[in-house]
Amino acid sequence: MGSVRHPAAARGAFAAVDLGASSGRVMLGRAQDGKLALEEVHRFANRPVRVLGTLHWDVLGLYAGVLDGLRAAGAAAGNGPEEPASVGIDSWGVDYGLLDADGALLGNPVHYRDARTQDMPTEVGKVLPADELYAHTGIQRMPINTLYQLAAAHGSRQFQAAHQLLLVPDLISYWLTGQRGTELTIASTTQLIDPRTHSWSEPVLDALGLEPSLFPPLRSPGDPAGQLLPGVLAETGLTGPVPVTAVGAHDTASAVAGVPAQGGRFAYIATGTWSLAGVELASPVLTEESRAANFTHELGVDGTVRYLRNIMGLWLLQECLRAWEAEGTPQELDTLLESAARVPGLRSVVDAGGAEFLEPGQMPRRIAEACRRSGQPVPRDPAETARCVLDSLALAHREAVFDARRLSGQEVETVHIVGGGARNALLCQLTADACGLPVVAGPVEAAAYGNVLVQARTAGAVTGPLSALRDLVRSSVRLRQYAPTADHSSWEQAAARVRTDAPRDGRQREDGREASCA
Repeated sequence: MGSVRHPAAARGAFAAVDLGASSGRVMLGRAQDGKLALEEVHRFANRPVRVLGTLHWDVLGLYAGVLDGLRAAGAAAGNGPEEPASVGIDSWGVDYGLLDADGALLGNPVHYRDARTQDMPTEVGKVLPADELYAHTGIQRMPINTLYQLAAAHGSRQFQAAHQLLLVPDLISYWLTGQRGTELTIASTTQLIDPRTHSWSEPVLDALGLEPSLFPPLRSPGDPAGQLLPGVLAETGLTGPVPVTAVGAHDTASAVAGVPAQGGRFAYIATGTWSLAGVELASPVLTEESRAANFTHELGVDGTVRYLRNIMGLWLLQECLRAWEAEGTPQELDTLLESAARVPGLRSVVDAGGAEFLEPGQMPRRIAEACRRSGQPVPRDPAETARCVLDSLALAHREAVFDARRLSGQEVETVHIVGGGARNALLCQLTADACGLPVVAGPVEAAAYGNVLVQARTAGAVTGPLSALRDLVRSSVRLRQYAPTADHSSWEQAAARVRTDAPRDGRQREDGREASCA
């Protein structure tokens, strides 16, 4: 286990800003007595806003929530000598803001669910074929990647006026510190990074006509990212100096760092709005078979590679709940899951990565249409729809874990589920049954644990490699174990139904798959 030093060696409170697709939070973490304690000090909504037909993030609202959270973190830690030792920021991937020559934001970042990128994979493929692009970046072909967003924005006046691009966590960091940089794990979600060299891919930038100067210098987790500006200190009540530390700025990078695994023979599923399922590797698998299977290479903490597939995740169920509420038939989640558990399993399944489920709205109807199209029973009520969603997610988890193991050669003995899905006992049990492997669920706040641990190690409050950080997580949280129980042949039969309904080149759809946005 990583050693924990006396607080005199470094102030023991670290503020983790964790921005998700539906909410943001600021967590305060303390490493002491061989454990890591987390406290949520502030949570705030993240509500997209549609303006003149374009879906945006309310990034100023997010920044205000961050300031409120830092104020709360200071109060919780005790201002003065015990105020936060540093701040780390992580968020979902791919989205960005553009700055003008004076460093001013040119407009609210566009949401990755906006429809502007639908045709961009085909357009980009005319100048950079999919196999060449994968050979350079190892990123799966998904219409909402930053690369395709830039292709869609390229001819706009806003893009022409842009001096630099900052991904969402780097934009928040810039506003806090006045210092610009691009953290490597979040940069790897852009489809513009070479996973072998950990640098911007010059051939891809050249092919797309993107100037290297558009992208600030790269930072790695643990690198300094500036200090809170005097105005930020005044607004938050902190006395300072308070450094900002680069962490795994992609929330999935921080979440995987927070997986409480023993040894390396594990698969992870970072769950929430998305499910990101795969294995951790030392080097990329840039084969044609890997591309056809639609696997991606995102960079992780300590130079690791997150070899994974992106799955639509609990977005499917969240959208169903929103639709039922709008229809005047709201469902209480716990009661719905209890009812879903009584529905016969694998009655109907859909492709949980299908592009038809990408956009918001009318999700129960779209699921029903997918079942009808494939000749399967159409869900008749919310419980059957929920069971279809959870069976489909477990099946997608199974396929991703099996494919990752086969393509990488990485042995898998245990599947770790972290993030919001770790609370969903039915999903965890179904995943164990589908994979035929034990599932360990927790922690829910894995991204915050990984965020805090990188900060704490940088400050000297903990020591050791990534395995030692995971030991610390494992000793700090209560985990739940799920043993596989079901007949595995039924899952293979269900997988065959999905494959028949979703013709692909390997697993690759011509319309692309979901992007890496946890």
